[in-house]
Amino acid sequence: QVQLVVESGGGSVQSGGSLRLSCVADAYVLSVNCMGWFRSRPGKEREGIVTLSIRDDYTYFDKSVKGRFTISRGNAKNTIQLEMNSLKPEDTAMYYCAVRSAVSCYPQWGVENVYDYWSQGTQVTVSS
Repeated sequence: QVQLVVESGGGSVQSGGSLRLSCVADAYVLSVNCMGWFRSRPGKEREGIVTLSIRDDYTYFDKSVKGRFTISRGNAKNTIQLEMNSLKPEDTAMYYCAVRSAVSCYPQWGVENVYDYWSQGTQVTVSS
């Protein structure tokens, strides 16, 4: 199966450390308007943490990561990066890049089932 959304990065870090995730949507993915990340923490449902509106660069953050995580465009088309700083053990999760074709990212930016394409996920582990 062809993976149309591919992410890289992740890994293990101590509390207070930083990690970076990158995500690229394949050229076959049409109308890329919203790109962001969700995460699945142990024992919890998958949650949206940040989304970037490609059209106007507006960003949406969950309060759990606001001020610590930064999302930005990469140099290549349909590429984004997530800079995660001041990481905490509770940030430990599988992180997924998600792509949505809808013109407007708001208000459902954090709703899992409105996204059209997903990456396979990458593990982020933060030790205390």
